[in-house]
Amino acid sequence: MSYRSTDVDILDEDQLFQEDLFAFAGGTEIEPEAALRNVQAKGVDVRNFLTRGNTEKALVTAIENPPYGLNTTDAKDQNTKIVMEVLNSIKATDIPPLVRNLTLEQQDVLMKYIYRGMASPELYNSAVLLNWHEKLTEVAGVGCIVRVTSDRRT
Repeated sequence: MSYRSTDVDILDEDQLFQEDLFAFAGGTEIEPEAALRNVQAKGVDVRNFLTRGNTEKALVTAIENPPYGLNTTDAKDQNTKIVMEVLNSIKATDIPPLVRNLTLEQQDVLMKYIYRGMASPELYNSAVLLNWHEKLTEVAGVGCIVRVTSDRRT
């Protein structure tokens, strides 16, 4: 007799296709062209905030509404570059107050971008990313890491 009410075997990643995993995670599909246009517009806004010295607004704008989806790799790469540009422009002493002002969801999205940047050390500055990771973990705790690594939305 089974006491489980949810059949967890149907969630086996080896048995599901990528589309099924994305749909199960609650993702809504967006057209790749629309995602890329959204990210490009976001990039203009972020650069405007950076030139005005408003790093907090630039960070929030860069990490809000990330381009989730199966065929949005160009938009994801472009958005990652935007986030990394913001992270590199912020001084190390300004990181803790910025991270404290982020919501829980924004902290999780930021951690996803930090890990994505760490996956490409030839493109992004690992020392800066490790510094951000340390400060974010101090504020958000290890729960942030667990939520990011277990989230199916990429």
